[in-house]
Amino acid sequence: MPAEALEEKLERLPGAPGVYLMKNARGEVIYVGKAVNLRSRVRSYFGRSSDTRAFIPFLESVLADVDTVVVSNEKEALLLENELIKRYQPRFNVLLKDDKNFICLRLDPAGEWPRLEVVRRFKRDGAMYFGPYASASSIRETLRIINRYFQLRTCSDHVLHHRRRPCLLHQIGRCPAPCVYDVSREEYAESVREVALFLEGKGVELLDALRTRMKAAAQDLRFEQAARLRDQLFAIERSLERQKIATTETIDQDVFGYHREADRLVVYVLYIRQGRLNGGQSFPFTGQEFPDEELLGSFVNLYYGEDNVLPDEVLLPLRPEGGVEALAELLTEKRGRRVRVMAPQRGEKLRLVEMSAANARQALLDQRRSKDELEKVLERLQDRLHLTGIPRRMECFDISHFQGSSIVASQVAMIEGELDRARYRRFRIKSVQSQDDFASMYEVVSRRLRRGREAGDLPDLLVIDGGKGQLASARAAMKDVGVTLDVVGLAKSRELDSDDEVGASARSPERVFIPERRDPIVLPQNSPELFLLVRLRDEAHRFAITYQQKLMRRRNFKSVLEDIPGVGEGRKKALLRAFGSLKRIREASIEELAAQAGLGTTLAERIHAHLHAPESELRREVAEGQVDEDAVREASLEDAAADGPGRETGPVG
Repeated sequence: MPAEALEEKLERLPGAPGVYLMKNARGEVIYVGKAVNLRSRVRSYFGRSSDTRAFIPFLESVLADVDTVVVSNEKEALLLENELIKRYQPRFNVLLKDDKNFICLRLDPAGEWPRLEVVRRFKRDGAMYFGPYASASSIRETLRIINRYFQLRTCSDHVLHHRRRPCLLHQIGRCPAPCVYDVSREEYAESVREVALFLEGKGVELLDALRTRMKAAAQDLRFEQAARLRDQLFAIERSLERQKIATTETIDQDVFGYHREADRLVVYVLYIRQGRLNGGQSFPFTGQEFPDEELLGSFVNLYYGEDNVLPDEVLLPLRPEGGVEALAELLTEKRGRRVRVMAPQRGEKLRLVEMSAANARQALLDQRRSKDELEKVLERLQDRLHLTGIPRRMECFDISHFQGSSIVASQVAMIEGELDRARYRRFRIKSVQSQDDFASMYEVVSRRLRRGREAGDLPDLLVIDGGKGQLASARAAMKDVGVTLDVVGLAKSRELDSDDEVGASARSPERVFIPERRDPIVLPQNSPELFLLVRLRDEAHRFAITYQQKLMRRRNFKSVLEDIPGVGEGRKKALLRAFGSLKRIREASIEELAAQAGLGTTLAERIHAHLHAPESELRREVAEGQVDEDAVREASLEDAAADGPGRETGPVG
């Protein structure tokens, strides 16, 4: 859009609340923002030539058009901003791309024999949610204490209803086994209440209740129960002592802080529960050009748009554009209880915000240090492997097969030392019918390079899983396609034979083969350069094995279910929709098969009889390769539903 037309459009902007979308010359949305007054906000980006704000000249160089959406109030603008950022993924917005950041614990006291579940979404379903937890290790430690001393069941509802004898957890004293034994519902409910007190951080109330129960058990001469309560009491006291008291108020708080250097930004969130510090998490971003108030306000809006657990208070380091009232109203409505949002200027709350900002500053420092160290690692890798350039972008290929059949290949990528899953690809080998790793490697590298040459999308270094033979196949493919790249082969460490000098239990080092060199290069076995290559190779191996197993599971579904007379494609899918997996179909009774899958009694009896064939017959089928029993047990509804030929190559879904 010409500058004159853009200026005219800016003149016509409404002075109402809403959302604006900035676009580049190709019509792509590059930034989404909200405003109480669209006219004032958008025109503020286009100051006089003397405007010294850093992002002004940058914005004028990339901006071609501005669209606006008018809404009734600021709360609606917050909702619409969240939706549009998720839809367009704009380049200059802070983006929460990983929906697995927020790990919570869910406890539903109204359920049958309530249990703790690890979830990643908060729902208004009447259950109790605790968290978020900053890491999987912290949540594992919490669950370890609860499983050992409070003894709630851990199995799923399906297992609970179908178990016929107690599991190992009951035998080691971690579960009362309500699945098979007559457990007192009152005592179990008391354990559920105590778990809730523990997770809420109400230590005084919980410890008082446990002391009362311990004394009562001792007075009634129930010494084993009293001893168990004593151990539980000591463990909880130790756990509470490790939690740092952060504030005198016994409320839940999320404390936001940030640190910025040029276009690099880290937002840090401290989790305070019932006045105790429960952990924190950093969110790094790069390429951020817009003002702090906008970026932070947008981040908080997205953060709570991810169904995260809402606290009593949200503390911010600065007031977002338009104030905090609309955000507080939105969060209160979502939670069902009041949520206070504030940007403190003094006192204890300001100290918490400063603590969060200090953590953000340290996180950015650590990130910068890591990048500097990685640059040196890549430079050493270039030098030691005699590469023509620094291998900032690497791709690795691996071949996988099962007894010479189901041959597949994987391609995984790494950029600046980090795995780039958007560039993962998987291949079915077309030209090779039997086990031939060299021919398979030639095919997959040829297909990748041919596509990359046409699209102008080639890596700095190809890493081939294998030795001289696989490397030669890759080089032949490069020559035939007409592409010149750095390429190396990475041979796995192997156990040495007993007649080797170093002994039977020793292993050979990882070896790197490079073109035009007879002997491999052996990098120091604990060096970061080797670790980088091995990590890439192991990821390629994992990705290839996963794809190959998935194809085999689909094949085994067909071989097991479709061998039953009267079970065609429609009934197979109906069974899997009803039960979810082949394992659950085998566990179901004849009556359940008939009722849940809509089958006739005769067909249900036939399916049940086939899936409960004598063990000797099952062993025969496994021995003959007709059934991979482990793969069948792990088969899921998702794998079975995706029953078509699938994509031969494409990104990870």
